[in-house]
Amino acid sequence: MNTIRKMYDHMHWANRRLMERLRQAEEGRVREEIRLFAHLLAAEAVWLARLRGENTGNLSIWPETDLDGCENMIGQSESGWNSNLSSLTEADLDRAITYASSAGQVFSTEIREILVHVALHGQYHRGQINARLRAGGTDPVNVDFIMYSRLKQSGQ
Repeated sequence: MNTIRKMYDHMHWANRRLMERLRQAEEGRVREEIRLFAHLLAAEAVWLARLRGENTGNLSIWPETDLDGCENMIGQSESGWNSNLSSLTEADLDRAITYASSAGQVFSTEIREILVHVALHGQYHRGQINARLRAGGTDPVNVDFIMYSRLKQSGQ
């Protein structure tokens, strides 16, 4: 659980750093970046709801929102994931849950695999967003895990 908690602390840190960079950019110039960021955050919400056993059929994985909407989603994600992770034990990680995909297909997946997927999915899209920022003339923001680790060790 310690490694998973670190992955999620990093995920929240990276989301906040990326939000800061998107806020620094001119919102009209980063529409696609915001769309990708909203997807990343919506996927975090969908997976959290699945882990809670909630119906996700009404949740969009590609919501249309702005930076304020993304900011709200970040807060909900942090609160929800922190609560969820604090209730999990090491033994829970091997337990499978059954859920329906956004296409309606039913799957059964171990909680450990879902948690790793959510963290990696977000990092994949943060990379896409950073590449788009750079291509548009905005400096990307470093959201690498090692940067998070270094800053945390130095007390930042």
